[in-house]
Amino acid sequence: METVQAALWVVILLVAMALIFDFMNGFHDAANSIATVVSTGVLKPTQAVVFAAFFNFVAIFVFHLSVAATVGKGIVTPDIVDTHVVFGALAGAIVWNLITWYYGIPSSSSHALIGGIVGAVVAKAGTTPLIAAGLIKTVAFIFISPLLGFVFGSLLMVIVAWICRRARPNKVDKWFRRLQLVSAGAYSLGHGGNDAQKTIGIVWLLLLATGYMSSGDTSPPMWVIVSCYAAIGLGTMFGGWRIVKTMGQKITKLKPVGGFCAETGGAITLFTATMLGVPVSTTHTITGAIVGVGSTQRMSAVRWGVAGNIVWAWILTIPASAFVAAIAYWISLQLY
Repeated sequence: METVQAALWVVILLVAMALIFDFMNGFHDAANSIATVVSTGVLKPTQAVVFAAFFNFVAIFVFHLSVAATVGKGIVTPDIVDTHVVFGALAGAIVWNLITWYYGIPSSSSHALIGGIVGAVVAKAGTTPLIAAGLIKTVAFIFISPLLGFVFGSLLMVIVAWICRRARPNKVDKWFRRLQLVSAGAYSLGHGGNDAQKTIGIVWLLLLATGYMSSGDTSPPMWVIVSCYAAIGLGTMFGGWRIVKTMGQKITKLKPVGGFCAETGGAITLFTATMLGVPVSTTHTITGAIVGVGSTQRMSAVRWGVAGNIVWAWILTIPASAFVAAIAYWISLQLY
C-alpha cells in the first residue's frame, strides 16, 4: 500500500511539473501570436495577451488530439517510460526554456520537450526504444514549418499587394487593423491547439507508464485535457515580453497588412500540422512567416543576422534539451 501511495505522490508531482512546463510554454510562446499585433499597434500588450489566451483555450473545442497521440505514443515506445524518464524530459525542456527566455531567444518549447523525452529515454535504454517515424516527422518539420510559414506569408503579401494596388494607403491600413484581429485570433487558436497537446501527450505517457491508464484507452482523461489548455492560456496571459520585442521589431518592421499576412500564413501552417498530428514549433512557423513578409518588400528589410541567430537556437534546441534531460534522469535515480 505504501508503494502505491509513493507512486501516486510522484505522479502528482510530475503532473504538476508538466503543467508548469505548459504554463512556461504559453509564457515563452506568447510572442508567437501577439508580437505582430502589438508591434503594429493594433492592440496594447495587455489586451493582446488576454485576447491570445482566450483563443488558446478555445482550441480545446476545435482540434482532435492527434498531436497528443504523437507525443504520447509516437516518439518512444511507452513501455520503456517510467517516472524518472518523465522527470528528465520535463526538466530538460524547462531548463532550456528558461535559458532561451532569459536571453530573449524565440526557441521552440515543443522541440525542447521532444529533445527532453529523447535524452531521458536514451540515458535509460539507448536508442532502441525511439520510434523512427515519429522522430523523423518531428525533425523534418523543424525545417518544413518555417518554410511553409515563409511561403504562405510571402504569397499572401504578394496577393494582398496586388488586390490593394489602387487603394489609398490609409484605407488599406484601416482595414487590415481590423483584419489583423481575425488573423491573430486564428494564430492563437493554432498555437493552443498544437502546443497544449504536447503537454497532454507527456501526461498521457506518464499515466500509461505508471499504470493509471491502460494501453487500450484511446484518449487521456478530460481533467488532463482541460488543465493543459488552461495552463497554456494562463501562461500566455503573463506573456514573454523579451521575446515579443525580438519577434515584433528586431527581425523586420511590420505594418498591419504585413502582420495579417504573417499571422494568416502561420495559422494555415499550424492548422495543417495539427490535423496531421505533427508537433511543430509555433515559434519556427511565425518566424518563417514574418521573414517571408519582410522579404517581399526588399531583402534588406529583414535583419538576417537576428534571423540567423534564431535558426542556430532551433538547431541546438533538441540536442541541448536532450543533454540536460539525460543529466536530470540520472539525478532523479539518486533522489527516489
